[in-house]
Formats: sequence, C-alpha cells, structure tokens
Amino acid sequence: MDLTVVATAPFGADVLERLADRHDVALLVTRPDAPRGRGRRVAPPPAKETAGRLGIRVAQPDRLGPELELPTETVVVAAYGLLIPESLLDRALWLNVHPSLLPRWRGAAPVERAILAGDTETGVTIHRTVAALDAGPIAAQRAFPIDDEDDAGTVFARAAEVAVELLDEVLPSPMFHEQPDEGVTYADKIAAADRELDLSRPREALNRIRALSPHIGGRAVVDSVPMIVWRARLGDDGRLELLEVQPEGRRRMTWDEYLRGRR
Repeated sequence: MDLTVVATAPFGADVLERLADRHDVALLVTRPDAPRGRGRRVAPPPAKETAGRLGIRVAQPDRLGPELELPTETVVVAAYGLLIPESLLDRALWLNVHPSLLPRWRGAAPVERAILAGDTETGVTIHRTVAALDAGPIAAQRAFPIDDEDDAGTVFARAAEVAVELLDEVLPSPMFHEQPDEGVTYADKIAAADRELDLSRPREALNRIRALSPHIGGRAVVDSVPMIVWRARLGDDGRLELLEVQPEGRRRMTWDEYLRGRR
C-alpha cells in the first residue's frame, strides 16, 4: 500500500523503517532541522535520517497547513510532535500510532509516564487522528508487559514492532470504535523537574532512571558530583546500585569505571 508517514522522534523513525519494509512510503513529513545534543548543532530529526538512508522523499514544513500536498490517501502518524490541523485531516485517512493503551496516557510521553507510574503493562493503539489530543476512535490495540528490566528504549522498540503488525491488520479495511470515557490519563511532556532523582527512595528513583533511558537521563548528585544516571538496579538489600553514569562534562561510563577514576 502507498503511504505517507508523518514522524519526527526516534520512535517515529523506527516505525517508518519497519513500514518501508512492507509498504511503499511515498513521502515522509517531519519537523525542520533543529539544534541537538550538547553542542547544539543543527541536525536533521531521526525520521529524516532514516528516510535519507531509505531513499524516501522528505518534506519539512515549518507548520502543517492546507498547502501541504499529500501523495497518498492514507497517512500514518508516529511521534510527530505537533497536532494535525483539521484542514489536513479532512483530506485523507490519518492513522495515529500511539504507544499506550488509550485512553490511558494520552499525550507527549506515554512510555515514560507509564514506567514512572510503575505500570506493569502498556501497549500500542492505532486510532484515527482527530483534532482532540489522542482521542480518536480506535482501529486496533494490543497490550504487552513492562518487565522490571525494561527501560523506555526497550518499550519503544517493542511498541514499534507491534505497531507495524497492527497496521498490517488495519490498513486493508479500517474499522473503528470510540474510546471509552473512563480511564483517561495524560502523559505530559518530560520537564526538567522530572529528571531529578531522589536516591533515598530507591524504587521511585529506579523507575525514573528506566523511564528516562537511553535518551534523556535522570540527574543526581552523588558524593558531591553532579551526574546523569543511565542505568541502575535494586540490590538484594533494597538499595539502589548504580550501573552506568555520566559525570558532568564527561562521557558515559560504568559505575566501576567511575570509581576507578576517583582513586
């Protein structure tokens, strides 16, 4: 099937690559290049990098509006980052890939918020894109567990795999049912305060570390040294054991490497 894909973030790039293995992707619509990383160099979004590698045509409008030409009758949205105007929604079938079991965790950070909340299950929902945030009728949904060892990266990877399997089921003949009114929760964008770790509360800190790895990272001050904590675990005594850290101004390293460098 010929598809247009609208995506920006790493999750959207993963969905794009998996879709391109099974369908003809005529166009990627993504956000403009923007400053990224510690050096704040202007760089393409992850979805554009994937499209370039696959030879897919790319459009990067500053905003979406009626002037955007859609080359296909079906559009798949995955982690684009902006709401789609109704002037475009009326011109094609727009299907949103959302990595949660809607109506739980509508919004920008569903995977991170699920792990932060200690959820033991999440999933993927394919729904019709509407003007209201992640509120469109559902075409397909599948759950999977969040294991204790999972971080956001592993959950996103599993969600991308499930998403493309669901889309293969939905695309030939989409049928929809409305989302229930009960059970609605919202996954706000991760803010600076969400990154702060309270190491005196091991379980809560571990969930925060898992939720923010591998792309954001939780922040802590350990023995007076500010650092990002990327991986940790609970020891047999219930205490938090750091496994991978990044001291301020330095590279990522194992906790053992960090300790050796302090001797």
